Amino acid sequence: MSPVTGTTACGSAPAGKGPEAADLSVDVGPLSLTNPLMTASGTAGLGLEMEPFYDLSAAGAIVVKTLTKRPRHGNPMPRLCETPSGLLNSIGLPNKGIHHFIDEVLPDLAGRAARLVVNIAGTTTREFGELAGMLDGLPGVDALELNISCPNVEGGDLPFGRDPDVVYRLVSDVREATALPVITKLSPNVSDIAAVAQAAKQADSDAVSLINTLLGMSVDWRTGRPGLGTVVGGLSGPAIKPIAMRMVWEVSRKVDIPVIAIGGVTTVDDVLEYMCAGASAVQVGTTHYKTPDIIPRLVAELGAQLAGAGRATAREVIGSMRTP
Repeated sequence: MSPVTGTTACGSAPAGKGPEAADLSVDVGPLSLTNPLMTASGTAGLGLEMEPFYDLSAAGAIVVKTLTKRPRHGNPMPRLCETPSGLLNSIGLPNKGIHHFIDEVLPDLAGRAARLVVNIAGTTTREFGELAGMLDGLPGVDALELNISCPNVEGGDLPFGRDPDVVYRLVSDVREATALPVITKLSPNVSDIAAVAQAAKQADSDAVSLINTLLGMSVDWRTGRPGLGTVVGGLSGPAIKPIAMRMVWEVSRKVDIPVIAIGGVTTVDDVLEYMCAGASAVQVGTTHYKTPDIIPRLVAELGAQLAGAGRATAREVIGSMRTP
């Protein structure tokens, strides 16, 4: 990836003019990060898969792929489909279950990341709490991220994250089960994402992350076959960034807990634009498949870009957007 130049929407100048890199540390509620760059769940495996490409401690936090109570095989093939400026996926949360993670993965992973965030998904609100309790107090686990976009068994086929009342109960069950910082990951496939964020905040979620993927599909008209085995899947990548940006801005104005931005990050300008719109940290996802060492590249460029713009800290940029 070539160095980023030019001026961002927040007024930063070309990189490389400052004598020293800026202080990149940020706080996400009680979670202190050395820099605002995090991996997005599902795009960096369980973390160890990224070690051939960079030292895990380079990221502000490593977020592992979603863990469930029992092993899951995932959805039928094909599970991935490229689209213009994006990627459709219908992976289906394949994993070996939380017990395997705790017994076989965490002993090797603990201590390698600057911060380790474990993403969990339950089939009921109580199961979310059960999973949180299993991870509470384990060495190496610094925070939890709740995948509330998975199907809601209690309420039918709708995801948990579409109903603020359900989100409140879910986060409350998790909060009772753990003292770990809790991040609630929000779905964009709702009519009022700020209302869902408010419900998570009222149940004592320490932060929210957004957005998860947008519903989409593709089809080959010649064969008449859809691009995914499940027909409909989740769209990620640069195509969703403007939508994610709008939602980050909306939520950051409505809730007084930190917001973590997700969606289409490929350059340091993307990171700074999300922070300018109100994000305290930024997760990087689909870009990993093209540039697996994207995190340390962005961290290096971020310090230089901020210093070149006369910013001493990354925190100065958070919420600095000026509206007419």
